[in-house]
Amino acid sequence: MAVELNHTIVHARDAGAAARFLADILGLSAPRRFGPFTVVDTANGVSLDFLTTDEDFIVEHYAFLVSEAEFDEILARVQQRSLDYWADPRLSRKGEINRNDGGRGCYFKDPNGHVLEIITRPYGSGA
Repeated sequence: MAVELNHTIVHARDAGAAARFLADILGLSAPRRFGPFTVVDTANGVSLDFLTTDEDFIVEHYAFLVSEAEFDEILARVQQRSLDYWADPRLSRKGEINRNDGGRGCYFKDPNGHVLEIITRPYGSGA
């Protein structure tokens, strides 16, 4: 059997709100409940399992490969919500997108400070 990522746990102050934010901004199906988790499923079978915590947690980075059309739709939702976005992981090129590997990409934050990235080409795949 090939090794595949199945799920990851995402800590949040409010798991339901964080999961709804992710599903809405990415245009995914509504989150579902599984035990203590609020789960967002992606198209490739990997889920992000949100868990509410009052403890300190590390801010993480989550990158999503999307089509060109999905990129436009997601960026439009980011802009409609007046969310800041950046072209780079250092978050220094505010209000810009990148064109890495012949595609497009940008970074923005979720309500818990996790850095979300959307890209239309995998890193290292283009010129």
